Amino acid sequence: MTKHDRITTTVSTKGQVILPKAIRERRGWKAGTRLVVEETPDGLLLKQAPLFPPTRPEDVYGMLYRPGMPSKTVEEMDADVEEMFRREYESGRY
Repeated sequence: MTKHDRITTTVSTKGQVILPKAIRERRGWKAGTRLVVEETPDGLLLKQAPLFPPTRPEDVYGMLYRPGMPSKTVEEMDADVEEMFRREYESGRY
């Protein structure tokens, strides 16, 4: 199957659509994958939702430097991020 082959599917009474297995496998979309649906002039576009919401500089300004608080090394920051993801994974979020 090439990426341009046409495949049909059906909308259920609940508005659900089954994505063919070959497409899900090619995209790496497993059960629970969040998708963004965009309406275009030609139809619908499905894209995998980003893991993190977009941020603006003003949303995070000042988060790295806090007067009076000791600075962290890159290794300490990496360890903190790794610990955060471990907790999220063990909670079943990912």
